[in-house]
Amino acid sequence: MAKSRRMMRAFVFQSPGIISLESKPVPVAGPMEAIVKVHLTSICSDDLNTVRGLFPVTSGLTLGHEAVGVIHELGEQVSGYALGQRVLVSAATPCGQCLPCLNGQLVHCANGSHGRIGKTLDGTQAEYVRIPFAQANLAVMPDCVSDESGLLLCEVASSGFAAAERGGVQLGDHVAVFGLGPVGLCACLGAKLRGAAKVMAIDSRQNRLQMYRQFGATDLFDPSEAINEVFRHTKGTGADVAIEAQEESRTFETALRVLRPGGTLSSVGMLFQPLMISDISFENRAGNHTIVNSTCSGGKGRMERLLRLVENKRIDLTPMLTHRFPLEESATAYEMLVNQKQAAIKVAIQLSPSS
Repeated sequence: MAKSRRMMRAFVFQSPGIISLESKPVPVAGPMEAIVKVHLTSICSDDLNTVRGLFPVTSGLTLGHEAVGVIHELGEQVSGYALGQRVLVSAATPCGQCLPCLNGQLVHCANGSHGRIGKTLDGTQAEYVRIPFAQANLAVMPDCVSDESGLLLCEVASSGFAAAERGGVQLGDHVAVFGLGPVGLCACLGAKLRGAAKVMAIDSRQNRLQMYRQFGATDLFDPSEAINEVFRHTKGTGADVAIEAQEESRTFETALRVLRPGGTLSSVGMLFQPLMISDISFENRAGNHTIVNSTCSGGKGRMERLLRLVENKRIDLTPMLTHRFPLEESATAYEMLVNQKQAAIKVAIQLSPSS
């Protein structure tokens, strides 16, 4: 008689706008996989977009792709880890073996680095999660780094920092960051870490405005005044780098218009509407602009580098974790974020760390 599988709780997508807490079998690790018992996970804008129906996913899929937990099971081909180790899970899970990965282009993994966990594979908003290519995607957490301090490295920090890196921010640069969501706040911090002299944040949402200085921004402008203010604060020159983290077509054009000749526009995230740019954006300050895009750089190596920043007290992302809920109240957490209630920025979902 076959032994019945142990069950767990998981928060799943049913159909656009319909989400629920369900019972599912605890996953089993394949040869190159690991099962992580989740301590702490969170809700990302990608999760909200999945619930809205903007990403086509299968009904019954477990949501989430950010997590800290402990190793519960290891596949037979995974080495260098031990059961019970506390680990940070990479939100993007490159295989580490294909040609793009071997060339250091993890975001272009031929085996589907992006859009896997919480999109085509069950995600992290559950008691246990299965991690593909585990050896390439789990970073052991130093004892001095708390679950809360590490959680936001999985995606938002990696994405925000990548926007500053891809934008080529240099010492003394003037940087304009559009959108103070979690990724935009991390883009501000990334620009500061790379030596920007001035980091100008552009947003009008009141729950974000009190936090901009904590994440490295030097100035704050309302979007309606962004163009005038950026040129005024750069003595008429314009920004060396503009980072578009608002994921809106109109913001993209404004970001282009604040650039100096020869400046770079770094776009992070996804645009869910057609990108329309008027001729004036190119004519008035024509000038050899560079446009780049970026996304979450995943993998073990990236997570280990970000953990070093926390371990050495170079960054502290915990102020973004404004609310915390148990797994059974995940629907309330989603509703809070969708409707922007109680000044929510990032919401953590706490699962019991006990065995």
